Amino acid sequence: MAKGLILGLILLGSMLAGCMANRDWRLGFNYTDWLQKHRNWYDQHRPNKTQQVSNKIIVGGSQHWRFNFTYTDWAFKHGPFYLNDVLVFKYDPPVGKDSHPHSVYQLPDLRSFIKCDLSNAKKLANATQGVGNGFEVVLDKWQPYYFACGESNGFHCDVGRMKFFVMPMLRAWPSRRT
Repeated sequence: MAKGLILGLILLGSMLAGCMANRDWRLGFNYTDWLQKHRNWYDQHRPNKTQQVSNKIIVGGSQHWRFNFTYTDWAFKHGPFYLNDVLVFKYDPPVGKDSHPHSVYQLPDLRSFIKCDLSNAKKLANATQGVGNGFEVVLDKWQPYYFACGESNGFHCDVGRMKFFVMPMLRAWPSRRT
């Protein structure tokens, strides 16, 4: 029995080696074939617009977008976030010379997020766009989203803890009955 098991393992190993020969393999995985196969599967199984559900989430909940609130904790406690969810940034408008306005920036990467480096960030909303119903951001890509307040040259981000990130997850689709 042991000889049969060893022979089976040798046969399986040689079959795998033969299958991997002359392929575009990187670290034992053919990314191009895998991506194409799964894109095709997604195109065939993706839900139509009426089946897609999204949530509207107010950033910070009742605290809104403000200085000295830990948004990384808030994001952790209120996740997971899903693809096509909508984040709503609500904040007070600047009033007078002594007020501290807020804004919303999307940072390009984790390094910029950690350091509150706004030099390559994209400004999504200025100091008045979060007033009233707020400013909305749709999580429409499967990628990490890094958000921060860009006011006072990153002071609100760094000292005021006005930053967080989310990685939207894929929502489970309803099964199709035929």
